[in-house]
Amino acid sequence: MSDFAVDTARLRSGHGVKWGSLPPGTLGAWVADMDFAPAPVIRRRLAELTDLGYPHWPDGDPVIAAFEERMAARHGWTPAPGRTRVLSDLIQTLQVVIEHATRPGDRIAIHLPNYPPFLASITRAGRHVVPLPVVPPDGFDLRETLRGCAMLVVVNPHNPTGHVFTRAELDALATAAAELDLLVLADEIHADLVHAPHRHIPFASLSADAAARTVTATSATKAFNIAGVRCAVAHIGDGVLWERLAALPLDYLGQPGLHGRVATTTAWREAGPWLDGLMALLTENRARITEWAATLPWETGYRTPDATYLAWLDCTGSPLGPDPAGRLLRDAGVKVGAGAEFSPDTAGFIRINFATGPDVLTEILDRISRHAVYAAAG
Repeated sequence: MSDFAVDTARLRSGHGVKWGSLPPGTLGAWVADMDFAPAPVIRRRLAELTDLGYPHWPDGDPVIAAFEERMAARHGWTPAPGRTRVLSDLIQTLQVVIEHATRPGDRIAIHLPNYPPFLASITRAGRHVVPLPVVPPDGFDLRETLRGCAMLVVVNPHNPTGHVFTRAELDALATAAAELDLLVLADEIHADLVHAPHRHIPFASLSADAAARTVTATSATKAFNIAGVRCAVAHIGDGVLWERLAALPLDYLGQPGLHGRVATTTAWREAGPWLDGLMALLTENRARITEWAATLPWETGYRTPDATYLAWLDCTGSPLGPDPAGRLLRDAGVKVGAGAEFSPDTAGFIRINFATGPDVLTEILDRISRHAVYAAAG
């Protein structure tokens, strides 16, 4: 059986929200989980666990060691030793940084559209979102927009557009952050899902100044489809923030469990061949989406993503109405990401998760096309 076979009956009967929360017959293309089982080596290592007592790491936390090895080998960045924390996920990381590096009422800049839980975390904490365009228009004044902010969040590769920021784009952000003395949180969780010829550049690798002001947040969960293990890392370049977190009570931030650590270290150290096979399949699905989008009878503004397994599609000129995601769920039996969740200005967009089998993807796209034709006919 292929590592990437998709059994929708199995997905519906499990504990995953992507399929388990849907009505019978509805296809899931929304939350950023993949439809594939984790790599066999990850499942095997988890099955081999026989001791579920309190863990003991005499040689140091293996997640931190695996993270440092992977950043150096795969992305050309050597994290500073002794500056990495293991947390449960990136949302926790953002919340911790917000609470301990900013104050209520502070302004936090982030590219819009963006990952909905990040936007919710900022507003729930009583901070204000300052929107940045993913691709700045001519004449855009980055420094003036960032002036008065306390923090800059850079999601790279970007969710939902799949944009991979170039070195020039990152350098512009780093220069502005240095001039305005901004803390930077770099969410790089999709770094292993970059499509050739694009290349991921860690923000902290740009310069000594960038390294000293950046919190790099990442995890194996997206690229290896193990989100349920709840394990992430945060490399904290900012010395003041590091000291603040180090002064917290020992168990204040909690600890991911043994399964999360084993799954993460196995993914980063042993599951490379599986990831190569995954990227080959995602590349094929990505091409299928691009071909399909070109056939739609409205101007989609579609841009093939540089990374991720997420397609971002403009449906404002379509016959699907002001809430295309809601209509597709109700009338076509396809659940996609609703653009309004990513930005107030993108209610007419949808995000399609194409990390599934070719047959399932074909049915998802066919249902969207058929319903668009039906809606256009009145």
